[in-house]
Amino acid sequence: MLIQFFYTLRAARLPVSVKEYLTLLEAMKAGVIGPSVDEFYYLARTSLVKDEAHFDKFDRAFGAYFKGVELLTDFTREIPLDWLRKNLERQLSPEELAAIEKMGWDELMQKLKQRFEEQKERHEGGSKWIGTGGTSPFGAYGANPQGIRMGQDKGRNRSAVKVWDQRAYRDYDDTLELGTRNIKVALRRLRRFAREGSELELDLDDTIHCTAANAGLLDIKMIPERHNKVKVLLLMDVGGTMDEHIHRVEELFSACKSEFKHLEFYYFHNCVYDFMWKNNRRRYSEKTATWDIIRKYNKDYKLVFVGDATMSPYEILQPGGSVEYNNEEPGAEWLQRLTHAFPHFAWINPEPQGVWQYRQSISIIQQLTSHRMFPLTLAGLEGAMRLLSK
Repeated sequence: MLIQFFYTLRAARLPVSVKEYLTLLEAMKAGVIGPSVDEFYYLARTSLVKDEAHFDKFDRAFGAYFKGVELLTDFTREIPLDWLRKNLERQLSPEELAAIEKMGWDELMQKLKQRFEEQKERHEGGSKWIGTGGTSPFGAYGANPQGIRMGQDKGRNRSAVKVWDQRAYRDYDDTLELGTRNIKVALRRLRRFAREGSELELDLDDTIHCTAANAGLLDIKMIPERHNKVKVLLLMDVGGTMDEHIHRVEELFSACKSEFKHLEFYYFHNCVYDFMWKNNRRRYSEKTATWDIIRKYNKDYKLVFVGDATMSPYEILQPGGSVEYNNEEPGAEWLQRLTHAFPHFAWINPEPQGVWQYRQSISIIQQLTSHRMFPLTLAGLEGAMRLLSK
């Protein structure tokens, strides 16, 4: 059984070696754990997983392989897995649910052990045996206010005392690059390639073809390098309410730096005013005037704002509305100047789109940006890129 478990972990792209697998077998042979799935789970994870970043992958592979047998207290006992398949879901009235008596943990585990010893066949729809669709505290797709779920995809009543397949290390899943990669795919809609300059790029396919046709004598072929001519001016809100969106904005920023060769970026807080900055630690000593940014970059730059647009309306509409200093002109004036200077613009908002209608400041920003606001989702990014590419 364990060799197939080893293959399951390898199929899940876990870096598990034969040496670590033999270590697990050696530990089990030495009797360092008892006949408990919990103890085997922790022993296997300790023996086979070398990096916390892989804990979530291990949990998913473990749950997939041992699905339906998570609660077998004796690995040597063979119980058909089809016992644990769903055949019916019994709906009980509130009175019936209230009438089911809860058990304590010790009694519950003792009863489970006793049922495994006594039960000889499949059972469903009852109140005692391990099975499906009943009121027994052991089984699946039934109802008991305090039981142990066995072989069921997910809880129905959220009342099980223990769920063996619960994953406890989701925050360590190493999927940051995957998220960034998906964002890159969405950003690639904003591309305009051109061939420029001298022949600096190797044409690998043509080189291979010509070398083969030349009886193996190397024949290098060059072509003009391809450049993405799109220019992006990225203005990002930072601090305050944006702190809860740091991870997603970092993913977007990383993808933008990878995808756009001509990328310029600046930071602002809540709303744009008469200056911005490139380094948050030196934002007071190294300011860049917004007028200088408008004059420095041409109209062919695509302007992208990234911010939650969540603030007091006064910060947008009134002089002196900034929470950090006494700005002479309202943020709305600077937003209009920027959108006039860069006609191809969009606003990316990391806040869930469902709350936009309840934030007065978001409604004001939407009006000032001609309703070119998009959520920070893959669909939202694709929509923004389509708009900017027109």
